[in-house]
Amino acid sequence: MSGPLGPVVRECVEGFLFATPPLELLVFCRPPSRGRIWVPISGKVETSDASYEAALARELEEETGLRGPYVLDSLDWHVPFRADNGETWRLHAYAVRVERSFRPQLSPEHEAFEWLSPTEAIARLHFPDNQEAVRRLVARENQIPEAR
Repeated sequence: MSGPLGPVVRECVEGFLFATPPLELLVFCRPPSRGRIWVPISGKVETSDASYEAALARELEEETGLRGPYVLDSLDWHVPFRADNGETWRLHAYAVRVERSFRPQLSPEHEAFEWLSPTEAIARLHFPDNQEAVRRLVARENQIPEAR
């Protein structure tokens, strides 16, 4: 289906789990029934979620068992896309800083995970908007604080 996107009817979130130094990202592989593609943690915002951050916290716990401590940081990446049902949904991307020792407890939504360098993550991630979110995360992490 091509053509312009319509009004956004569903909000979604995605979280890029990472650790430093060196910067590495934790990416997840979907099972064969979901295309066996590599992705970040993601999901739909539910009416019971108080915010996008609350939705992501719920998804992180559901899909990986992660309860914290971790730091969420918006990547200022809000991407409208056409969902499988033809509706326009919008994705809000976040960086999620975790300890490198974190080992997720996978839900049925994923069959594997791997810590990767940013270059490897970009090559492995299926969707171009996921690849751009990683580039934004890398740029944010490589910023040098201004001298005061």
